[in-house]
Amino acid sequence: MSSELFKTIVITGASSGFGSATAKKFAEHGWRVVAVARRFERLQALQQEIGIERCEILQVDVCVQNDIAKLAGFIKDKQLNIDVLLNNAGLALGLDSADKADLQDWKTMIDTNISGLVNVTRTLLPAMVAAKSGHVINIGSIAGTYAYPGGNAYGATKAFVSQFSLNLRADLAGTGVRVTNIEPGLAETEFSIVRFDGDKEKADSVYQGVHPLTAEDIAESVYWSANQPAHVNVNRIELMPTCQSFAPLSISKN
Repeated sequence: MSSELFKTIVITGASSGFGSATAKKFAEHGWRVVAVARRFERLQALQQEIGIERCEILQVDVCVQNDIAKLAGFIKDKQLNIDVLLNNAGLALGLDSADKADLQDWKTMIDTNISGLVNVTRTLLPAMVAAKSGHVINIGSIAGTYAYPGGNAYGATKAFVSQFSLNLRADLAGTGVRVTNIEPGLAETEFSIVRFDGDKEKADSVYQGVHPLTAEDIAESVYWSANQPAHVNVNRIELMPTCQSFAPLSISKN
């Protein structure tokens, strides 16, 4: 039996994509998973796949403070120590230029990618500091570093994740709590389907002719980060598929 048995990872946005793949990865290695998301039926399917003895599930919207309080209460009632908090819940909406973008889409991305992450982290962090252990792993994006047309508010939210992760690390020095920001590039999940409002054909076109990252690739990077020796803090991982590189600097000519 794995020596990691009974370590606990809390995963937001666990119903699909990176979150679901990470839940499976950690469970395979003997971790207890607390999987939270809005789509409860997806969580139930995940729990059945992993096994009820390894996977606790809870319906949580990270944008709703009462839901976050419910999560904290759940963890306390179960007497769980949080070894890893994976702030994975997030989304992109639309790809229009800033002058044409839907303002509500911007607000939804800000609420989820920034406020949701902040809500969960601030609520669960004190217990980790009190235990003098734990690891906050945030899912950022290369969009937080490299601007691209249509990335406007989404990229800005991921830039926040990057800086927030660094500032957390500064605050938590000496507490035993580690912080890592993982920044994926092009990855094939439900991401583009959500971005294009369910238009699967449009979403599929993003990945045509390329070999993108998979959810399992990201899960592997989360697992590797979490399983470094306690004295090692991985500050940041940026990863892209081999087919992707940095965009050239754009020059608009008359």
